[in-house]
Amino acid sequence: QVQLVESGGGLVQPGGSLRLSCAASGFTLDSYDIGWDRQAPGKEREAVSCISGSDSRTYYEDSVKGRFTISRDNAKNMVYLQMNDLKPEDTAVYYCVAGPIGPSTGWACPYEYDYWGQGTQVTVSS
Repeated sequence: QVQLVESGGGLVQPGGSLRLSCAASGFTLDSYDIGWDRQAPGKEREAVSCISGSDSRTYYEDSVKGRFTISRDNAKNMVYLQMNDLKPEDTAVYYCVAGPIGPSTGWACPYEYDYWGQGTQVTVSS
C-alpha cells in the first residue's frame, strides 16, 4: 500500500527547532514533487515548502523563508522539513504531500495530490 507517514512534531518553545520527517512506502519520492502543507487553527490549509522531483527547485511560503529548510534523501525515500526559530503562528498540523512532477517552469509544489499523510502536530508555545 502506498503511504506517507509524518513524524517529528511536538511541543516547543518560541525560538526552538524541530525536524519533521516524511517516510514514503510503496512508491519512490524522486518520481514526485513533494510538499509540506499545514493547517493552523481557524486558518485555511496552505503550502509551506516544496521540493521538485525533477531537480533541486524549492518553494517556501513567505513567512517561513530563512527559517525552514526542505530536503530529501532519495536513498532513504524520505523528505524532511527542518524548522528553526519557531513562532507561535507556526502552530499547525503539518502534512506531507506528493503529486505528479509539474512543468519545469512551475513552483516546485504538486499541482494535485496523489498521496498525503495523516499529519503531525506542531505546537509552539511558551
